[in-house]
Amino acid sequence: MKKTLFYILGGIFVLWLLYYAFIYFVPYSEGTRTGELIKFSRKGVVSKTWEGEISQGISGAQIFQFSVLDKDDEVIDKLQQYEGSYVRLTYIERFSTFFFWGDTKYFITEVEQAQSPHFRN
Repeated sequence: MKKTLFYILGGIFVLWLLYYAFIYFVPYSEGTRTGELIKFSRKGVVSKTWEGEISQGISGAQIFQFSVLDKDDEVIDKLQQYEGSYVRLTYIERFSTFFFWGDTKYFITEVEQAQSPHFRN
């Protein structure tokens, strides 16, 4: 009986590990988005995650929501610095997410300041 229970629990653990590895290592899509960084904050009750939004249209017509993993300190620092500015974000979209990673499936890997198309010189 103990041996059977061990195999069942071990099988469940291995399946969870495979699912976690698939979600982490296999991206659904990769790309860039450009817009005005209107929000970037650390939120959550049990697990704190970095969440943000950029406005991609005039008067916030289209909002792109994203998350940042805790290990990406350079990205977090730049997003805090560029809040209110026009930015270009490079992201990875995953099939799913876990509550301790973030609220969205879009994870930012790079950020750079960009020129707004609305206020060109």
